[in-house]
Amino acid sequence: MARNKISIIGAGNVGATCAHWLTKKEIGDIVLLDIIDGYAAGKALDMFEASPVEQYDVRITGTTDYVDTANSDVVVITSGLARKPGMSRDDLLKKNLEIVSSVSKEVAKHSPDCIIVVVSNPLDAMVHAAWKASGFPTERVVGMAGILDTARYRSFIGEALDVSVTDIQALILGGHGDDMVPLPRYTTVAGIPITELLDNDKIEAIVDRARKGGIEIVNLLKTGSAYYAPGAGAAEMVEAILKDKRRILPCCAYCDSEYGIGGYFVGVPVLLSRKGVERVIELQLNDDEKAMLQESIDHVKALVAEIEAM
Repeated sequence: MARNKISIIGAGNVGATCAHWLTKKEIGDIVLLDIIDGYAAGKALDMFEASPVEQYDVRITGTTDYVDTANSDVVVITSGLARKPGMSRDDLLKKNLEIVSSVSKEVAKHSPDCIIVVVSNPLDAMVHAAWKASGFPTERVVGMAGILDTARYRSFIGEALDVSVTDIQALILGGHGDDMVPLPRYTTVAGIPITELLDNDKIEAIVDRARKGGIEIVNLLKTGSAYYAPGAGAAEMVEAILKDKRRILPCCAYCDSEYGIGGYFVGVPVLLSRKGVERVIELQLNDDEKAMLQESIDHVKALVAEIEAM
């Protein structure tokens, strides 16, 4: 039986870290691609040489040629630029649109039956761009952000309560970071509602820190941004897909009638399986949650309008 094949486009910190997490899961062979000659090959060889020590039987290779990614089952797109001094938000959006669109066309050409997982920012707009450029059905294009925001939220809850993070379950809707819509009503610790364990002020402080989780790390690192948690989030999605685990995870997925969104990729709980996004889970929201989600949707619509005008 043929082994699963996973390609990761972009061998920077997020892409390489995603590959590292995936080696330990042993769910498929990995191809790491980057446009810089030798960059992906060097990182892949280094990870492969760690396999006898860490005891994983995964073949990981690096390349600059999309031919080597052919017939992948899942492709993770981490390509894109970080904002630099003197670069406007529109400049960043335009450049990353060009990169993600170009990558997605190559992915579709060489792996027409794969599922695409997008990590590039601004996420909701880049998932839309990947969908348009690839020509794939919506269920085979999905973005990673909700898992990252939820992971930060769960981590901070575990820290506040001094309990294992493995006992904490949570869901977040909407866009990444500032646009995230927290759902304390759907947050539990070993089945106990978080509202029974923490007061509202403490919950709101944790939510606010989770919203600002990315910039907190940027401010600490000073010369970079987060990659361990984003890489782990993407790897979790790949595992759910290739193992057909049918997990319910917060992802950026296409919604039409769901939540009244009307044809945009937005962060929602989805069932992930070998088919990709098998279905969107629609929750009953209260008025405050609906208002926050609508604000997030409006921002997504504005971003999509911008990239479609470019």
